[in-house]
Amino acid sequence: MNATKREQIFARLKADNSTPTTELNWSTPFELLAAVLLSAQATDVAVNKATAKLFPVANTPRAIIDLGIDGLKTHIKTIGLYNTKADNLMKTCHILDGQYDGDIPRTREELEALPGVGRKTANVILNTAFGELTMAVDTHIFRVANRTRIAKGKNVLEVERQLLRHVPRAYLKDAHHWLILHGRYTCLARKPRCGSCVIEDLCEYPDKIDIG
Repeated sequence: MNATKREQIFARLKADNSTPTTELNWSTPFELLAAVLLSAQATDVAVNKATAKLFPVANTPRAIIDLGIDGLKTHIKTIGLYNTKADNLMKTCHILDGQYDGDIPRTREELEALPGVGRKTANVILNTAFGELTMAVDTHIFRVANRTRIAKGKNVLEVERQLLRHVPRAYLKDAHHWLILHGRYTCLARKPRCGSCVIEDLCEYPDKIDIG
């Protein structure tokens, strides 16, 4: 795919949704970090239901520490893998409270040192909370990038690097959100809705289907 076509794709995605953002509910960097930690193998809807109960009670590292592990589990038990997630979140809260005065570190290395935080989660925090030009590649973005030919790669790290290289800089800050939403609602895994896709004529996927 050439640069002109990529520019056109992101121009259309922007025209269709000028202010894309995560579907997780959050109001502080810590709330975003907690929500993303809880989101593994869970829907954003399920996470939002849990955090709607948790955050009014405890939405800082110190408040969650004071809540205690059993109290934390009570608030997030509707989410899959809640025992492991509670352990990771509690350990992370102790680190944030003890080493960062309750703040969220702003470097990838420090973020990835937190329990349960990998490269994708670190990229989400850096981009969504702090506005950095990072690309958190999940299954949706991996599929969309490869299928459209915007950025081809055999693994998520390769796709991340190709996206950072090829996405026009003017669109890079929001590209993660546009691509994930496009994959979640239009470019579906089994039955992509090519008939209602705003970039259908620019997409280089050879097996398009006329489903709206």
